[in-house]
Amino acid sequence: MQDQPRPVRPSVRTAVRVLLVGLLAMLIPASALFAAAQPSKPGITLQISPASQSVQQGKTADYILSVTSTGGFTGAVGLSVSGLPGGSSAVFSPPSVTLASGGTSTSAISVSTTSSTPAGSYTLTVTGTSGKINGSVTAGLTVNYQISGSFSLSATPASVTIAPGATAAYSISLTRTSFPGPVTLSVLGGLPSGSVSTFSPNPVTGGSSTLQITTAASATAGTYTLYLVGSGQDAAGKTQYAYASAQLVLDSSLRQFTLSGNLSGFLAPGTSLPLNLQISNPGTKPLSLTNISVSIAGVTRTADAISRSLPCGTADYTVTQYSGPYPFTVPSGNSSLSGLGIASSSWPRIGMIDAHTNQDGCKGATLQVTYSGSGQGN
Repeated sequence: MQDQPRPVRPSVRTAVRVLLVGLLAMLIPASALFAAAQPSKPGITLQISPASQSVQQGKTADYILSVTSTGGFTGAVGLSVSGLPGGSSAVFSPPSVTLASGGTSTSAISVSTTSSTPAGSYTLTVTGTSGKINGSVTAGLTVNYQISGSFSLSATPASVTIAPGATAAYSISLTRTSFPGPVTLSVLGGLPSGSVSTFSPNPVTGGSSTLQITTAASATAGTYTLYLVGSGQDAAGKTQYAYASAQLVLDSSLRQFTLSGNLSGFLAPGTSLPLNLQISNPGTKPLSLTNISVSIAGVTRTADAISRSLPCGTADYTVTQYSGPYPFTVPSGNSSLSGLGIASSSWPRIGMIDAHTNQDGCKGATLQVTYSGSGQGN
């Protein structure tokens, strides 16, 4: 009788499996070690400090550039910059750096502007090159108009928080030093996408104006810095500039409330009337109001004034903003400044300038008045 093959016992099969697993465990780390042992390619990395600079026309912005060797790179690295605004130049000190393996060297960059360099925001690209090896880094540069000693600007409040799609308002104050001429206002930068800025009046012949920022419902929530500029010619015909900044915060969690109001009578040259603002809070909880503002968006003359070409515009009127305490609480529903116990002496006022040029043109005119504000709560 032939011998039957003997079956492999379970213990032997287990031993075989353990052996195979052990071999795989040995092979995997070996391959990983092989991959890790591959040398990285030589290269360089660049860093710059500060990340951005802001200077007036004719001034110099200074940066420090750091160049670091990677992957064992050694050698000289030439430095260059692109994206400079017109009328400016850059100097590296030193113009090239020499790196040891794993080492870091620095170079100082001086970007000089001139009085003709266009104001605005620019992105500079600094590049290091050594043969086929290169690296780059970007830095911001904002060039502002030269500051005037003849007048200055300020914005109140310093920050306004609104929901996207709402309108923010700031009071712009103009302080003059032997500068009687008109000053034109604009927003140089910082507006959220889709927003529109309006100054009223503009140009400014007095000491104040109102800035309204109408935002888009699709604007991205976040914090924005608005850069405001005023310009005007002095007695010698030279253009002078002044600057201010304000913060705008878009918070998509906020709900909008409504401000409205009407004058209690008719304006006459040299007089002003208070506005008892009405406030509608659609939320279910009280609202803590931190800013309200009034501005004149337009003037509609009578048909007679139009037919006779008699002038009348927003510059013929003045706005005195609310001067009461902040914040003040507005309950859910409809309220008014008087109903909240706020003295009429603190209410906003609209006045008409007493000038011979507007006596007839503004008679019977209708004002388009806009209101805006911000608050915290529901």
